Amino acid sequence: MTSPESLAGMFKILSVDTRLRILNLLRERPMCVNALACSLKMTAAAVSQHLRILREAELVTPERRGYFIHYRLNAGKLEEMVREAQTFLGRGEE
Repeated sequence: MTSPESLAGMFKILSVDTRLRILNLLRERPMCVNALACSLKMTAAAVSQHLRILREAELVTPERRGYFIHYRLNAGKLEEMVREAQTFLGRGEE
């Protein structure tokens, strides 16, 4: 069962437009920090900070490819978060 605090944390993570843009780019294909930074017109350091938060939430999965780390969207975790939100919010309608 999802608590209000847990749900608020999920929404806080997804409330930042840059993180949503990162997730959207990773839907298409795995990307490294530099490729994401170039696509988002941001510094690699800024992208890394957002990726750290997404990684802690298990929304992205790192995969080392030689010298670079590529990030992949964890679609299963994102779907789980959506289901939890729907379940929690659905209870309020009863």
